[in-house]
Amino acid sequence: MWHLALNCHHVTRYIDTMSTTLRAIICAAVAAALTLTGSAPGRAAGTIRVGAAFPLMTMGGLARQEYTGIEIAADMVNRAGGVAGNRIVLVARPLNQTAEAGPVMRSLRAAGINIAIGAYSSALSIPASSAAARNGLVYWEAGAVADRLTGRGYSSVFRVGASGTNLGTNSARFAATQLAPRLHKRPAALRISVVYARDAYARSVARAAIREARSRHMTVSSTTSYNPYAPYWPPVMAAVRKAHPDILILASHIPDGVSFRKAMLADHLHVGAFIGSTMAECGPEFGAMLGPKAIGVFASDRPMGGFNPGALSPAARTLYDRLAAAWKKQTGQPQPTEEALAGFTAGWTLFHDVLPRTQGHYGARSIARAARSLNLPNGSLPNGAGLKFATDRAHLGQNTRAAAVIWQWQAVRHSVVVWPATFATGRIRFVPLPS
Repeated sequence: MWHLALNCHHVTRYIDTMSTTLRAIICAAVAAALTLTGSAPGRAAGTIRVGAAFPLMTMGGLARQEYTGIEIAADMVNRAGGVAGNRIVLVARPLNQTAEAGPVMRSLRAAGINIAIGAYSSALSIPASSAAARNGLVYWEAGAVADRLTGRGYSSVFRVGASGTNLGTNSARFAATQLAPRLHKRPAALRISVVYARDAYARSVARAAIREARSRHMTVSSTTSYNPYAPYWPPVMAAVRKAHPDILILASHIPDGVSFRKAMLADHLHVGAFIGSTMAECGPEFGAMLGPKAIGVFASDRPMGGFNPGALSPAARTLYDRLAAAWKKQTGQPQPTEEALAGFTAGWTLFHDVLPRTQGHYGARSIARAARSLNLPNGSLPNGAGLKFATDRAHLGQNTRAAAVIWQWQAVRHSVVVWPATFATGRIRFVPLPS
């Protein structure tokens, strides 16, 4: 009875000749009908409320970019008529510390909300998704990559973007297929050193890189971890130097990634190629902080704006162009950042592809069932990905067609996509890595 979604002033236009008492009785009856028929969980009349939990205070800029991408997706869907006429309304909740995950999800559930989108950081997304599952919500990840997020068998947790396994596997695969011939070696003759931060995010990337390298018969000559909050590089550099690697793979965050590269140069540690296997090395901050010292470094991560549009279907290309226009209008930047593109893609998939498939049933089970039914080929989403969620317990809810690419810094503050070929905007250079 959504046709009853009108206000008392609208009703009284048709009964203005009636008495004040009679008008009040009719308006009360309409309000009661709305309460009984129009207030399904997570909804007010004509709306679908979606919880949004992000660390906008503690992780500021990058988390904000991801959230803005989600907001743009919701706005586009709403401007096109919403979901079966219902507007998407984002209900924001600050999530700045792991201890807040439980209270945030309980508050959303208490408000009658059935789905939460978050949370940028793996350290926050892991407890947030657990809390969402315990409280009967669907959890929809917009950016975090740690494998553990979709590795616990939760049937209500989904991630559209790449996992740590995607990024680490891509690094080793790129080393074997692209770097080995440029170093004039067979993959089996390559020596690989892996350095990683001790947290769930970097550890999942490193493990995947090691696994893929060994599967391609490359020698993993050393693996070294460090504390990302207080990195001490001398023993790390000594371990890498002793291993004599051809290729170094680093799984880090932005500050420690920059610090590692500076320490590597100060220690005169030279390798044939250096691959950063996380967001640290492909973001503009890395190039801005290091300047010419970034040139030649590779980065394995999710796509950001500016990749080859040939990777997109015609519909996805049109959608990407709309995102780029909206992003430029809001920020002045010509292309969306990695975080903005990830947030938009996750939000768009939920609002445009999943919710309409529920046939008007917006409970958690119906949303999860609709998500699992999606089967979109590569190039269908605006970041170049396809979509098919894994159904095995070890990867349940992970998009098996997530997009990941290899970037390379080729000039001061200038990077290009070099692999896979469908995404590439430039060719591989600076192998071996300049001293």
